[in-house]
Amino acid sequence: MEKLKPKLFSVMKTYSKEQFVKDVIAGIIVAIIALPLSIALALASGVNPERGIYTAIVAGFVISFLGGSRVQISGPTAAFASIVAGIVARNGMDGLIVATILAGMMLIIMGLCRFGSLIKYIPYTITTGFTSGIAITIAIGQIKDFLGLKFENSPIETLDKAREVIRCIGTFNIYALLVGAVSLAILIVWPMMTNKLPVSKLTKVLATIPPSLIVVVVSVIIVSVGNLPVNTIGSLYEISNRLPAPHIPVASFAMIKNVMSDAFTIAILAGIESLLSCVVSDGMIGSRHRSNMELVAQGCGNVASALFGGIPATGAIARTAANVKNGGRTPIAGMVHSVTLVLVLVVLMPYAALIPMPAIAAILFMVAYNMSEWRAFRDLIKTAPKSDIVVLVTTFVLTVVFDLVVAIEIGVVLAAILFMKRMSDVADVHGWKYIGANDAYDEDVDPDSINLRKVPENTLVYELSGPMFFAAADKFLQIGLEPGKNVIILRMRSVPAMDVTALNSLEKFYNKCKRSNIQLLLSHVEEQPLSMMKHAGFFDKVGKENFCAHIDDALAKAESLK
Repeated sequence: MEKLKPKLFSVMKTYSKEQFVKDVIAGIIVAIIALPLSIALALASGVNPERGIYTAIVAGFVISFLGGSRVQISGPTAAFASIVAGIVARNGMDGLIVATILAGMMLIIMGLCRFGSLIKYIPYTITTGFTSGIAITIAIGQIKDFLGLKFENSPIETLDKAREVIRCIGTFNIYALLVGAVSLAILIVWPMMTNKLPVSKLTKVLATIPPSLIVVVVSVIIVSVGNLPVNTIGSLYEISNRLPAPHIPVASFAMIKNVMSDAFTIAILAGIESLLSCVVSDGMIGSRHRSNMELVAQGCGNVASALFGGIPATGAIARTAANVKNGGRTPIAGMVHSVTLVLVLVVLMPYAALIPMPAIAAILFMVAYNMSEWRAFRDLIKTAPKSDIVVLVTTFVLTVVFDLVVAIEIGVVLAAILFMKRMSDVADVHGWKYIGANDAYDEDVDPDSINLRKVPENTLVYELSGPMFFAAADKFLQIGLEPGKNVIILRMRSVPAMDVTALNSLEKFYNKCKRSNIQLLLSHVEEQPLSMMKHAGFFDKVGKENFCAHIDDALAKAESLK
């Protein structure tokens, strides 16, 4: 069984000075990358910019300290932006704090109950659908700042924002568009340029500079030197460089009830994204994470983040990859990343007021593009079965039109229904053809085949295959009773599992056989169905002697009942 032990405690046994230096360098570089992203994601979530930094500091440190991964970097991510903005709009910051604390508690319980492996049962179509939907939601939400529009209303829902953009398109600011276009060009061209330059020490240094940081510096210079009439963070928000302080929310039962579904969505998202990031990083460093410990750490990190003024956090794949790329190999790198952000918050946060909003919008456009998984979406549309396409498109549309809570709830239910439909189609009951004494058969085929056996003339044999559960329980109705037959054998070697509904149908069939003076024999019943039959009393009702280990035993017994 997987240990509930933080990776930090394991790696410290062999920790070295050389690795410490690498972890410190990686942590500082990741902090530089996280700075503009944390600010941008906080603004996209409808909260003040410093709350994104608080999240990266508090949650990032706690999750690295307690986490089940060697290299996971946690903090605010785009996956939460739309749901956080909705919670804040409806219930204020206290509502967000309560929802995040509840989500953290759910994650802790999931980890302690060792649910880490259960996250894999969320279908890929659902994660792709809501991820692409979130990307569209973020992109639409940034059009206002990218174009410098002046909204007449303050819409919350994505479609309302799109309508408001169209209504107010005449108010666009050419200077805002210019700053946004330059910022977007830098974000696209800088990585391409550094990849094409000849390998040298200078190239390596340039490659470590995140393009988002360059965008921040260049856009501030353009707007400040040109004295352009463009909104900045400081003109819209009050900037604080205070260290995060604990805050206990004012909570009521009504508020808890209102945010419970949001908390569940945050918990599921945090679990999925953090474990997905762990799997990706495992492949990069040849390690193996502890999924249950990671869930506990994510829960503790979210509770701490909420209490210290932050927003929901989870593992960030891009920042984790940057950590690995720059030499980080232990949780120390993640902790250094958080400490570095503390220094940045105190010293540099007042200068964040100068960052133009179009630059923030451009950064979030790139975040949305990178998380959109449009290639995976396209490939699924082309190659996936129709039922999977239905789940994918439904989840995507619901995420954009309504919200993530509705999308995940309906997506999971729809996927479960379609899965059960598939399983019921796989489950089958078919009869064996009677082979007379003079019929020829081939000795060289499957030794368990009916063709190698003589079925008594008084006997019908039915082969059951596939899981027998409530969606397939009606398969027993296909078993017919024929005149002159007084024995029916149900061969169950290919039934791996059975639920109570199927067992109830089987019991009704047994009673039908009993009324018709037909003896029911069961052959090769697997462990799970047999255990259920014993617990339900069906085993005793049919009689131990009528359960046969092999089809040959069942046929011999049927022969004796002529």
